[in-house]
Amino acid sequence: MKHLLSIEELDELDMSRILTLAPKIKRKRGISPALKGQSWGLIFTKSSTRTRVSFQVGIRELGGESLFLSNNEIQLGRGESIADTARVLSRFMHGVIIRTFAQDDLREFAKWGTIPVVNALTDEEHPCQILADLFTISEKRGAVPGKKIAFIGDGACNVCRSWLFAAAKLGFELSVGAPSGYQPDDETVARVRKAAGRKAKFKLTITEDCKEAANNADVLYTDVWVSMGKEGESAQRMKELAGYQINRGLLQAAKKNALVMHCLPAYRGKEITEDVFEAHAKDIFDQAENRLHVQKAILTLLSKQGRKGS
Repeated sequence: MKHLLSIEELDELDMSRILTLAPKIKRKRGISPALKGQSWGLIFTKSSTRTRVSFQVGIRELGGESLFLSNNEIQLGRGESIADTARVLSRFMHGVIIRTFAQDDLREFAKWGTIPVVNALTDEEHPCQILADLFTISEKRGAVPGKKIAFIGDGACNVCRSWLFAAAKLGFELSVGAPSGYQPDDETVARVRKAAGRKAKFKLTITEDCKEAANNADVLYTDVWVSMGKEGESAQRMKELAGYQINRGLLQAAKKNALVMHCLPAYRGKEITEDVFEAHAKDIFDQAENRLHVQKAILTLLSKQGRKGS
């Protein structure tokens, strides 16, 4: 594995390696030498709590050092090209973790740099989150292939898009309950179906009916209605997504022991009710913790490439 840019571009074998290594790392949490002597940069043009902290803690626990580089602290913020930034940072660092708006910026960095690039969130995908979610489901409910996951809310967001490609690659049922203006676009759906090929257990349903999406689901999943960069649409989004909430009524449509997941931050009373969130808080915060273990697995698998790049 050279980079982790998206679930769509992630090789199925590498996905399996990440999900196999993560629980081993979790069971034996502590300091390991995987990144010993390595320096990794975090380039963030979007704010972050869980992603920044989990990566910095993970790098430290793997024996490496991290440098946090905000958009205001490096020359990218003053117009230096991504190509030049990638080439110069490749002379200093062993890898970079980037959280930004445009997916093409990651691809540009990976094209010109000689070190691993990890997507810590873009407008298009959030691969580390979905890998942690897959680990969480397998940890709590067993093998993911054959399960039904229902995504409720903004089905056109980066998290849902990563879920689509995960379903295609692993072969499970994904049901998206979203209003018509918030559903995955046709081009993305076509790419997802092509990626799935003939996987017998893959099934994709997109519906405006929340209860249809949640019917007999093993997992109910939601995300914020107003993602970063969409704040100007807040009032409109609140109005149009108001009926797409995980609540007690929706839980009744899912399986009795359905896992409730939220990638956080959560806005209680909007995409999920306070009572449902608190009833499933342990699982949700286990899900948050698993970001650390999965990202350590990703960095471990990329570490050899990082040494080569340096």
